[in-house]
Amino acid sequence: MYDPTRLAALVAVAEAGSITRAAARLGYTAPALSQQLAKLEREAGAALLVRHHRGTRLTAAGELLLVRARRVLDELAQARHELSRLAGLSGGRLRVGTFMTAGTHLLPPVLSAFRRAHPDVELSVTEYVPPQAAEAVAVGEVDLALTHVYVPGEAMPPPDGVRLEPLLTEELVLVTVPGHALSAGPGRLPLTALAGQPLVSMAPANPNRREVEAALAAAGASVAVRCESPSYAVACALVSAGLGVAVVPEMVAEGAVTPLGVRRLDPPELRRRIAVAHRPDAGSPAADTLRALLRGAFARHSPAP
Repeated sequence: MYDPTRLAALVAVAEAGSITRAAARLGYTAPALSQQLAKLEREAGAALLVRHHRGTRLTAAGELLLVRARRVLDELAQARHELSRLAGLSGGRLRVGTFMTAGTHLLPPVLSAFRRAHPDVELSVTEYVPPQAAEAVAVGEVDLALTHVYVPGEAMPPPDGVRLEPLLTEELVLVTVPGHALSAGPGRLPLTALAGQPLVSMAPANPNRREVEAALAAAGASVAVRCESPSYAVACALVSAGLGVAVVPEMVAEGAVTPLGVRRLDPPELRRRIAVAHRPDAGSPAADTLRALLRGAFARHSPAP
């Protein structure tokens, strides 16, 4: 093992061209710096410097070790920088907003990993129906929040000062009672095949649903049952009970607690885009760390209903 202090001494001598100048730069006396270099040569098992009347030069072994020394010192400097950023994770509170699907399927393991790494940070979680989550970030109710929009859908810009960082885009899929003819066929199901089918739809006032339902209506799917709840679980339970079919995000279909038939749709343009809302001008080490964990978790998530 090489002592980083001695590696820094080698770099200083190589840059200054003499032990005397390097010692002045590092705040050592010349004899003290010579002792550090002598110890480094013993650790290396080779002569690293050649002294001459104009100063010093490195040997071939010294040049080789110099390259590695600079890399090691750069890595240590980066580590010190990153650790200083994490200094704010020894306490305090992190307030997180989420919507139901992410709060059920994606957020818990991320928060668990955060808690293991930073047990002194107090966590709180509040559920919102998009786009309320971005508004909650804007007014400071939460530090960051998971939110989503549907495609097609009305593109709503985030509130002033709030940035939306994309995390995941997933398809909307058809769910039916198990054994239903629409979910039994091969390949994707054309939207026109939904013509005349009773459609279970949740939260009819939700702006994220209106454009999607308009696309389904254009394909001939009639809405027979309205589910007055923001809960996908309720909609899926009604479908499982045979009250109709529904179009839901694939993550919902993947994690449903009631038995369902599932089939992808054609064309596959019906989608849900998930993002994390945050305020760049009001970030904290805790919020930045959680966002990094969210990026990793969502990148690994690949819904496969």
